[in-house]
Amino acid sequence: MPLQAIRQQRLYRQIADQLHQLIERGEFPPGTLLPPERELAQTLGVSRASVREALIALEVIGQVEVRVGHGVLVGPLVPRGEQPVLGAAARQHPWQPDPELIEAFTLDPETEIPPHALLEARRLVEPEAAALAAGQMSEEALAGIRAAFERNVADNSSEIDARQQGQPYAANHTGDRLFHIRIADACGNPAYALLIRHILGHQYGIMFRRLQDLYLTTDMKTRSQRQHREILEALERRDSEGARQAMRAHLDYVMRVFFDS
Repeated sequence: MPLQAIRQQRLYRQIADQLHQLIERGEFPPGTLLPPERELAQTLGVSRASVREALIALEVIGQVEVRVGHGVLVGPLVPRGEQPVLGAAARQHPWQPDPELIEAFTLDPETEIPPHALLEARRLVEPEAAALAAGQMSEEALAGIRAAFERNVADNSSEIDARQQGQPYAANHTGDRLFHIRIADACGNPAYALLIRHILGHQYGIMFRRLQDLYLTTDMKTRSQRQHREILEALERRDSEGARQAMRAHLDYVMRVFFDS
């Protein structure tokens, strides 16, 4: 079967586009069945979950009909135009808030998430995001993580120099937050990425900044930067378990400094 291995982010989108291209080329004519999910997953080197999501995306645009227990039937060709399959599906069925729930669950943007709760949520999500990123991120994503780490190093150096010279310095920790955001972006799970982007895409609130003023020492910055380097090195080795453990140890350390010191 003329299929190519899939190794990048948003696997289900790429799988759906590749299958649609094969249908366009006549590899799977209308009225025939696509190969079983398990066979597609093995051929592409991806999970059955990703294959199933791809097939659902193709069904949403009317290209296939998923018949549970009987296979996936190819329908008449649905032209893609210039947009990939998922883009067409999203335009036809946009993801929208539930009007019955939006008022009950809308967060007040002016209310800061307490620092312990914020770190606790990150402690649950980020180690797994790091492990996933190590196993499947692209070289481009890895380069972005490296660049964020270098920004983190430069930010720390500028702050240390300013404080040693007795100059005021408004620390924003952009490089630190960008490092964590890019790891989540590279993990291939858009739900993890959305959560971390929402948490860290904002500047730290007044409570978090006050904790930093009181407890964030030069030694902690140096140690945190070293831990970031350990996370990066595990990612560069494509060591999923090493990345998971390094990220967990880093966030545990931050929580100890802020709340147990």
